[in-house]
Amino acid sequence: MLMTVWARWTAQRWHYSWRRWSLWLLLVLLVAGMLVMQVWLAGRYEVSEVQQRLDREAADAVADIRTTFNSNINRLRTMPRYDSDVMAWQLTAADMLRNHRDLAHIEWRNPQMQIEASEESPYLNLQWSSIDRTGANTESNTACMRAQRSGSASYAGSYFLSQGNGTGLELLELCTPVQTGERLHGFVVVTYILQNVLTDLVSENFRRNHELSFTEPDGTRLAIVSTPRRGTRVFTATQLLDLPGATLMLRIDSWHAAANVFPNVLTALVTGMSIALVTVLVVLVRDNRRRLKAERDLGDALAFRKAMEDSLVTGLRARDLQGKTTYVNPAFCEMVGFTAEEILDPSRSTPYWPPELAPEYARRQRIRLSGQLPPAREGYESTFMRKDGVRFPVLIFEAPLINAAGLHTGWMSAFVDMSEQRRVEELSRASQERLQATARLATVGEMASLLSHELNQPLAAISSYATGTLNLLPDDVPAQELQAHLPDVRMAVQRMAFQAERAGRVIKSVHDFVRRRGQARELVPPQELLDAVLPLVRLQGRKLQVEVVAVLAPNVPAVYCDRTMVEQVLLNLSRNGMQAMDFSGCELRLLRMDVRLASTQGDAAGRTWVEFAVTDWGVGISGEVAQQLYTPFFTTKDEGMGLGLSLCRTVVEQHGSHLVHHDNSPQGTIFSFTLPTWRND
Repeated sequence: MLMTVWARWTAQRWHYSWRRWSLWLLLVLLVAGMLVMQVWLAGRYEVSEVQQRLDREAADAVADIRTTFNSNINRLRTMPRYDSDVMAWQLTAADMLRNHRDLAHIEWRNPQMQIEASEESPYLNLQWSSIDRTGANTESNTACMRAQRSGSASYAGSYFLSQGNGTGLELLELCTPVQTGERLHGFVVVTYILQNVLTDLVSENFRRNHELSFTEPDGTRLAIVSTPRRGTRVFTATQLLDLPGATLMLRIDSWHAAANVFPNVLTALVTGMSIALVTVLVVLVRDNRRRLKAERDLGDALAFRKAMEDSLVTGLRARDLQGKTTYVNPAFCEMVGFTAEEILDPSRSTPYWPPELAPEYARRQRIRLSGQLPPAREGYESTFMRKDGVRFPVLIFEAPLINAAGLHTGWMSAFVDMSEQRRVEELSRASQERLQATARLATVGEMASLLSHELNQPLAAISSYATGTLNLLPDDVPAQELQAHLPDVRMAVQRMAFQAERAGRVIKSVHDFVRRRGQARELVPPQELLDAVLPLVRLQGRKLQVEVVAVLAPNVPAVYCDRTMVEQVLLNLSRNGMQAMDFSGCELRLLRMDVRLASTQGDAAGRTWVEFAVTDWGVGISGEVAQQLYTPFFTTKDEGMGLGLSLCRTVVEQHGSHLVHHDNSPQGTIFSFTLPTWRND
């Protein structure tokens, strides 16, 4: 045990020590990386500064060249026209060539592109005669045509003019149209020397420190002005000189020595060390604050946990891997009646185990400690013993106990005292039994009411037939006349026997209905149901002066039902309909009984239903009465008991249907229900 605790403590200490040293190692790596980064950034900064400065200078040089070219175009436009003043044009052209060494040649062309006059630079001796300058496919001719179309100056592509001995010049021509309004007078063609453009249009100080060159977009050099190289590292900047009709690239190369990063390294070292010291101080302060905060949080968490455990009504118990109890909360101590010291005392066995169950509990504890726990959230019941010897049931939930390092150190159990729940269950069971007894008594009363209600009709029919028989057998009737009345007497006696048998069936059906037994159901043709009830209905109809009409649709199949109960439903509905028409204001005293296939011709499974409808032309049913129409013991008749429609609805629902009603037009009510044509039990 001691070795296990020592090994666990050593592992935890090594874990926290490794975390602390890893933080210091990370700090050293960050400081070293910061120093290297400072040196690299210093070098990159100096390189970027040189490159950015070179790019700005190249942009300025291109801007100077473009400005000079635009000024020359304005001068050419303001020159005297050759066709109006030849001498003035020649003097202006010669003066322009003397003042601009970058210009090699100026010529005047008529609108047909023919050269009429030209002036050459006094600083050059070029072989112009060797160049075809008036052909239709020359660069200058193409530039003049483009300038004529656009109405503005246009440049031709550069070309090389050889001077012999392997030397020559790269030339660029500019064609400017001269026109007044819509009239074209001619063209002024100026030839630039690209080499002189670099030397004359770019400042001397800039040329002294850089190598300048004109290149084509693909990198081919056209003209170059170079200086002695003064370094080992070259920086290059290119700028686009986009001219109307021609495109040139100005390339500037500059040589520099290696970046002077030594002062930057010293600055970076001092800054890095300062940052490192501040960082170490911040880390130590933050580490100390975190430790203090962790201690406060731990104290608060322990206090919160203890307050929460003390307020629980569920008992908690912790055991180590050897099964020794290491912790119990106050609720557990109150539950078993022992103090925490008595339960945690290692010299005593588990005091809350009943002695007769201790061996079984010990065996079960060995199984639990081996790791065979019940599924999560599923407990098991057991029996504990209080200090006074009283046994009580408990519900136990167990789960592994995991410490902060993720190690399995024991088991945690939760206990719920089931004594109160068992008492409540016993009270509930007793109450349920009393409710069942009360329900049986209510059923007996309901059966008595139902019998008195249902037997009233067959007994009244028997009485009517007996009275009719007596009327047929007076004392002073001769034997021959009495012989003539014997068939009527026989029919009346048969009717009396049928109604008596029917009263017996009513008693049996009501008895089975009250005891919730399966009723005797069979396939019955609807005509037989009508034949059984129509004599009684018509008998009562004659008393109330109501005409009874029964309509059976053709091809209606037999229905599967309890014959006696369905007959009682039809009798009740018919009697209610006739009583609804028993008032002086009823003009149409007609009771109609319809039997037909249900309008849906079957349900979702394709099964067929037969609809029975009883229609009267009585006073109808108001909305207030309709809300309580099927409530037991609710009636609107003085002599009624309020059970007829309630029992009718119960019988219909036992056959899988519903008793419904709706208004008849122009007055009265229609009651209807359906019966299945198949066996559905």
